[in-house]
Amino acid sequence: MTTSWNWGIFLQPAPFGDTTYLGWLWLGFQMTILLVITSGTVAFLIGSLFGVLRTLPNRFLSGLGTSYVEIFRNIPLIIHLFFWVEVVPALVPESIRDWLYNDLDPMVFTLLMSTIGLGLFTGARICEQVRAAIQSIPAGQRSAGIALGLTLKQTYLYILLPNAYRRVLPPLTSEILNMVKNSAVASTVGYIELTKQANQLLEHAGQPYESFIAITFGYVLINVVIMFTMQYIEKRVRLPGVLGGKS
Repeated sequence: MTTSWNWGIFLQPAPFGDTTYLGWLWLGFQMTILLVITSGTVAFLIGSLFGVLRTLPNRFLSGLGTSYVEIFRNIPLIIHLFFWVEVVPALVPESIRDWLYNDLDPMVFTLLMSTIGLGLFTGARICEQVRAAIQSIPAGQRSAGIALGLTLKQTYLYILLPNAYRRVLPPLTSEILNMVKNSAVASTVGYIELTKQANQLLEHAGQPYESFIAITFGYVLINVVIMFTMQYIEKRVRLPGVLGGKS
C-alpha cells in the first residue's frame, strides 16, 4: 500500500474558523503552551507548599501534605480531568455553575478546569521532589538559622528553600517535559491543544501522516525550548561545590 502525501493540505482553507488547516495546528500549539504555563505555575506553587508541609515538625501539617500526595499521585490524570470538568461544576452553588456554563467562554472553561486538574496532578510529584530536596540539606543549616535568631518561616525562606530549589531543578525539568506530553490528555475533555487539532484535521482532511508528523515536531520544539531554558537557569543559579558547580 502506498502513502499519498499532501503537505499542501496545511495551506488549504479549513471548513470553519475562517483559517487554514495550518491555522488549526497553530492554535493548538499556542493552547498547548498556555496550558503548560498555567498548570505548571499551579503545580509549582502547590507542590512547593505541600513539599514544605511534609518537612515541618507538625504531625497534622505533615499528614496533610502526605494525604495530598497519596490522593493526587495515585489517581490517573484522565480521571482528574473528568472530575474537574464534569463533576465539580455539578457540585458548586447554582450561581457559580451558571457562570461556568453560561457566562464563561467554553475555551476558557476547559482551560481553567484542565489547568486545575493537570496542575494538582503534577503538583503531587513536585511536592515529593521539594520534600526530598529539603531533607537532603544538612540538618545543621536549619539549626544554624534558628541559632541566629531566625524564625522557622525565615529559615525556610532564606536558607532551606533557595538551596532546595537548586537541587530540584533537574527533576523539575523532567516534570515540565512530562506536563507537555500529559497536556495531550486534556483533548479528552474538549481542550483545543495540539493532539485535539490533529484529530480534527484528520477527520476533515483525511491526512493522518501529515497531521501527526506536524504535531510531533510541535511537541519536540516545545520540549527543546524548555530543556535549553532550564539548563540556562540551572547554570545561572548554580553555586560552587553544589550540584556539580565549579569550585
